[in-house]
Amino acid sequence: MVEKEVVDSILDDRTEVDLETARFYEPEANLGDMVMVQVDRTTKNFGRIAAQTAKQVILQKIRDAERNTLFDEFSSREGDLINGTVQAVNPSMITVSLGRAEAVLPRNQQIPGERYKPHDKLRAYILEVKRSNRGPQIVLSRSHRNMLRRLLELEVPEIYNGQVEIKNIAREAGYRSKVAVAALQDGIDPVGACVGMRGNRIQNIVKELHDEKIDVIEWNSNQEIFIAKALSPARVSGVYLEDDPDTGRTAVVIVPEDQLSLAIGKEGQNARLAAKLTSWRIDIKSIPEAVTEVLENLDMPQYAEMQTLAADLIAEAQRIMEKKAANRAVMPEEYQQLTRFADLSQRRASPTVTKPVALAWKKSTPLSAPCLLRPSICRLPSWAFLTIWLRRWNRWAISAKLCCAS
Repeated sequence: MVEKEVVDSILDDRTEVDLETARFYEPEANLGDMVMVQVDRTTKNFGRIAAQTAKQVILQKIRDAERNTLFDEFSSREGDLINGTVQAVNPSMITVSLGRAEAVLPRNQQIPGERYKPHDKLRAYILEVKRSNRGPQIVLSRSHRNMLRRLLELEVPEIYNGQVEIKNIAREAGYRSKVAVAALQDGIDPVGACVGMRGNRIQNIVKELHDEKIDVIEWNSNQEIFIAKALSPARVSGVYLEDDPDTGRTAVVIVPEDQLSLAIGKEGQNARLAAKLTSWRIDIKSIPEAVTEVLENLDMPQYAEMQTLAADLIAEAQRIMEKKAANRAVMPEEYQQLTRFADLSQRRASPTVTKPVALAWKKSTPLSAPCLLRPSICRLPSWAFLTIWLRRWNRWAISAKLCCAS
């Protein structure tokens, strides 16, 4: 059989065939189509060159069919994990054998610090599959964030079954990653499901990723709570959102002074990953830094009402900051006053934040007493309120008994 073109009039019978003959082999053939027709003479009359040409054409067709089959097989698996064996190691890339095909792991897709040797077993993420003259070109990755997503789907059945959803992933390969998860079914703890009993599920992923640290965070629709959780393990005192059409979405985060370095992380890594995870630009300040910035800008318009309603709190904050500047010890209750002042000032400076209750106090009410109790009582922890009222009740009961006895 030989492939010929269907034409009206035959000029070269070696490459052309008329429509009637073509429809004998292909009933739906039309003019201009290529059809396979039977050769009139046998291969016994072929010369050496013709036989060699026929052999090359047949082998080329077989190779093309194999390439197309391999391309279809791996292109359908693009975005999945695959296991392979390291075949060759070069400074620019690593060649990985996948059985019927070969893939490359470029240097920029490798986990920093990993060392590979020939014949090592390797699990990687299929990043891209391209067509080429030498077969499909398969590009692998171990630093892509979707590799962490696929590993979580393999290790956590709740994610694979759709009971827990991965909202977002922020990753710096080889160092640290943050994963935001949410439960789609009641009664399921998304963080506990990902970590596993005694951390066995997450530890398997950590070992696969060359001891990369992974923080699993519960997603929350409230952006303030979500940003505070994204900065874990640091403790956050307050989050204040500013959605400016010019500068973009910015979240001002205030943390205690001893938590500032932990919130920023090594070389800003913790803050950078939290910004990627939440899609907010995060500005982290310590409480003394935020208080000092406000005290220096009290003449600005957004603080005009605060100067009138919170004069006592401003004076108290100035006194504490002067005490701190003199390297004198600051008591915990004084730090609480600074926290209240920073919270109040940031809420006044952020137009998207609801006005706090402090602005609704009367001028006659002291700022150090946001309740009906005395300022000294307000500094006590919540459990102490019950003890104080019980003591007052005992004194009143004793007085009532003495009056009745008399």
